[in-house]
Amino acid sequence: MDFSVSDKMKAVLDLIREFVERELIPLEGEFLRRDFRDLLPLLNEKREEVKRMELWAPNQPASLGGMGLDLVEHGLVSEELGRTPLGHYVFNCQAPDAGNMEILHKYGTEEQKERYLKPLVEGRIRSCFSMTEVDRPGSNPVLLDTTAVRDKDEWVINGRKWYTTAADGSAFAIVMAVTDPDAPPHLRASMIIVPTDAEGFHLVRNIPVMGHTGSDYFSHAEILYQNCRVPAGNLLGPQGWGFVIAQERLGPGRIHHCMRWLGICRRAFEVMCRRAAERVVTADGRTLATRQIIQSWIAEGAAEIQAARLMTLHTAWKIEHLGVKEAREEISLIKFFVADVMQRVVDRALQVHGGLGMTDDTIIAFFYRHERGSRIYDGADEVHKVAAARRIIREGAQKRWL
Repeated sequence: MDFSVSDKMKAVLDLIREFVERELIPLEGEFLRRDFRDLLPLLNEKREEVKRMELWAPNQPASLGGMGLDLVEHGLVSEELGRTPLGHYVFNCQAPDAGNMEILHKYGTEEQKERYLKPLVEGRIRSCFSMTEVDRPGSNPVLLDTTAVRDKDEWVINGRKWYTTAADGSAFAIVMAVTDPDAPPHLRASMIIVPTDAEGFHLVRNIPVMGHTGSDYFSHAEILYQNCRVPAGNLLGPQGWGFVIAQERLGPGRIHHCMRWLGICRRAFEVMCRRAAERVVTADGRTLATRQIIQSWIAEGAAEIQAARLMTLHTAWKIEHLGVKEAREEISLIKFFVADVMQRVVDRALQVHGGLGMTDDTIIAFFYRHERGSRIYDGADEVHKVAAARRIIREGAQKRWL
């Protein structure tokens, strides 16, 4: 298989890399010290620059104002943008909006696309995805307590969700709720669009995560749906297809996540190498880079990042050419492998920086606390390992290498 990058795509990546270095990374100090909302006027200016450069919404079709990139190409863009926490927001391909755009594009009615998808792609509104529940395992989305009951021409939703990312500031949520309790497990739930100003939608709190509450784009909210009524026409896709749509959303979404994580790996690796080369640790002027343990970390990190990158690009290629179903095993493998590589690389970078690494004077501490959840969300790593192992055992280990 051919992983070569076209000249046009190389030029796009060069433009994005330069923009990230020149316009976004210098803003990180302010980002770490201030509420995200305080930076929105400045970030919106950067968003307008991205639109003028025709680099807006890379994973959306050109007909909607996006770049129309395929999954591999968007993965490469996601890697570049992942080098800074501000990248995906400024280019309008951040989670959960990117995934919501994809399923609205595929399953939305014309009315839904006009009301929700169009302003979302244009960057005029934000959205959230409301699936994980407090008392149910997030790794098994067929186990849901939230219900949506049809009452004439409305759905009445009741339930409690949490880790609804970016609910604070969103215009609407896509909610997973049980609509057919007597159906087979994988056909019980549906997805329903719920405006956040609907009566009965209550944002209870932004959950403190690792000591930081966050706001807007970086928040994780607890939501209470209390007799929340929305029109029957807000059903997204066929009734009972919530699990099916969620799986379609999560497959490509894991490529986005993994390539973003690889961008974080690259950034952490870069600052670690720079610190090792500059930090003098002996009276005769020798630096950390002269220490064999640091050299070992650098070599291991380079190998791990390259392995994770090739695995992810291969999975993106397989999804693009054979579909999500045929790539299920690879999707599970990259989810836990890349998350683990990222944690090791970031941890080593923090260790090399010593006390400085514990502070917000560099970006490393943000990565450390914000990305620990990568081994939990979208299914805990252990669940993916078991699923992949069972499939390998069932299908036979020998055929995997053919």
